[in-house]
Amino acid sequence: MKHARRKPRSRLRARVAGTTGALAVVLTAGIGSAAAAGKNAAAPTAKTAPEGAAAFEGQPAPGGKAAPEGQPAPRGKAAPEARAAHTAKAEPTAKAAPEGKANAPGQLTLPAPTGQYRVGTVDLHLIDPHRTDPWLPGSLPRELMVSLWYPATHTAHYPAAPWMQSAAAAHLLAAMQVPPNTVTLPTTAGHTGAPVDHKAGKLPVVLYSPGRGSDRATGTALAEDLASRGYVVVTLDDTHEDGEVQFPGGRVETSTMPPGTPATHVVAVRVADTRFVIDQLAAIVHGHNPDVDHIPLPHGLAHAIDMNRIGMFGASLGGGTVPAAMQADSRIRAGADLDGQFFGPEITRGLNRPFLLFSSQHHNRNDDGSWATFWNHLHGDRYDLKLRGAEHLSFLDWEAFFHEAPGAFHQTPASLVQALGPIAPDRAIEIQRVYLAAFFDKELRHEHSHLLDGPSRHYPEVDFVR
Repeated sequence: MKHARRKPRSRLRARVAGTTGALAVVLTAGIGSAAAAGKNAAAPTAKTAPEGAAAFEGQPAPGGKAAPEGQPAPRGKAAPEARAAHTAKAEPTAKAAPEGKANAPGQLTLPAPTGQYRVGTVDLHLIDPHRTDPWLPGSLPRELMVSLWYPATHTAHYPAAPWMQSAAAAHLLAAMQVPPNTVTLPTTAGHTGAPVDHKAGKLPVVLYSPGRGSDRATGTALAEDLASRGYVVVTLDDTHEDGEVQFPGGRVETSTMPPGTPATHVVAVRVADTRFVIDQLAAIVHGHNPDVDHIPLPHGLAHAIDMNRIGMFGASLGGGTVPAAMQADSRIRAGADLDGQFFGPEITRGLNRPFLLFSSQHHNRNDDGSWATFWNHLHGDRYDLKLRGAEHLSFLDWEAFFHEAPGAFHQTPASLVQALGPIAPDRAIEIQRVYLAAFFDKELRHEHSHLLDGPSRHYPEVDFVR
């Protein structure tokens, strides 16, 4: 169906005016629109939040007030000076919910995964000795945290993982000015260290890149659902670009990326991180444990990863990173972008692998020049879907959380609609899960889904942009 081109009267400016703090700022770097992208694929800078505001995608600071920053604190043991100087001591603003504790005040939840498998998860601490950290002075090696999600068995014997580790979560909620004791972050469907379910067979891999300044945890609803459907999902944090990344021992590294850093530079760093992480997956397949602290890997993981079937998706700037990663690494065979603008020359180089564009209700290639250019240079299977009733933040876990505790997150009924659109949160998450799975099932498993053939009476909220 054909959609009329929207005038660029600044719908983006209206959204910025209707939100506060870093949420308003990062939308200009993460979403394509006529106001942001124009008719070309120019690469603007990846803007950061004003000093004192939360440097996180989807983190509203109430009333424009400055959000408190975590104070630098030394580690428990000696650390290189440059990195220790940017380590945050998190305030005990909120705690992850203990497993089994129900109905706590402000208890946040995510919809349960819908696949046939139970879910396991493990966090890996990785260091790339061949690269220095681009966001820190000196010559410290690049250090990352990633989470793996996978089909698991015997999960009752393994603890449910928190949505985010406690020190990072406390730092995040403090930066968001969430009042103490007003929300309890959820546990996930993932059970830490549970064995891989060998009945699932060889598992395709899907990597996830979060939004600008965001955390890997904000893609949990999608990651754990794909895992329950028989995928290994790897969620990546972007150290010193993200607002907070927690490392073993409770150390939290905060953002040190210079203001005004070009988006193309941010994407280039993420691409290098992605390639390194794929290399570490290959090491696991060959019997090595790349975790710096040598934590035990889940039983059966090495035999489950299929390095010949790798996909990647991301939200906002994370989605904008996917084409560059695919151009740089041919091991990534299919990609999906959830509402993110593209930056850099990769979108004009031609891509002969499958790609899914999935946008919010006011964004598609009719009003984003970067999407239109990229679309014209796609030579494999290509899909451009619009989720009616959704806004930019609908593709992150805030879709669920803001609705569950609007007061704690300083949301009014009007601001909820501006941030997330009128679509019901469970419905928005369900549709994203179903269409992402249909895409990767088709492209990595060769299992055809009629959902990708055109509009569905089961999901009338999804438009196919022709």
